[in-house]
Amino acid sequence: METTSSENSSGQGYIAFFDLDRTIISTISGRAVALMAFRNGLMKNHSLLQALLLSALYKLRLKDPLAAIDQMTRWTKGMDEKTFSRLCSDAAEELLIPSVYNDARKEILIHKANNARVVILSSALTPICSAMAKNLGMDDFIGTEMAISNNCLTGETEGALCYGEEKAIRLREYCEINNTAPSAVWYYGDSYSDLGVLNAVGNPICINPDRRLRKTALLKGWKILNWRN
Repeated sequence: METTSSENSSGQGYIAFFDLDRTIISTISGRAVALMAFRNGLMKNHSLLQALLLSALYKLRLKDPLAAIDQMTRWTKGMDEKTFSRLCSDAAEELLIPSVYNDARKEILIHKANNARVVILSSALTPICSAMAKNLGMDDFIGTEMAISNNCLTGETEGALCYGEEKAIRLREYCEINNTAPSAVWYYGDSYSDLGVLNAVGNPICINPDRRLRKTALLKGWKILNWRN
């Protein structure tokens, strides 16, 4: 079974973007943060149950994804910024780093060896993206920023959620800043919600794709990789 895709890259500088949840890692980062908050007494029982329910509804496509994610972040309202940063760091260290696909690590190293700039592009929270990028030796990260007022989280996002078409917008902006044509870019994603950004790049790679994305990938001739730990 094929597990890696970038062995034949040209060696010229380019950008390889990776989604995080279910692409680099086998789990969902937002769920991990909620569980860590519950363990540390920062989230009440009903808030944890609501977060898990929203996650399930989102996964089953029974609730609008943007609305679900928006509701899932509201429990952070009033939390001190430093406390939240530590929470995300602990969640990454204890729950997310152990779930990184070995094939993802290999793929990142291959791109790095080919002189690529390697970047996380995810709807995950920026402190999580930062911790994961540092652990994996990646060059940069783009994620969802939480709004802060008086050193506390407001429970809302700062600007648009980095999800769906917003990912494609962020990718194009990043490419423009770094003088790189999207046609020279790679993007690794797992979900049909990544369709816009996958269409925007010259090298779309589908990792363990969901049913809708797999069907689209087969029709378009996109590469499908199956990563397991």
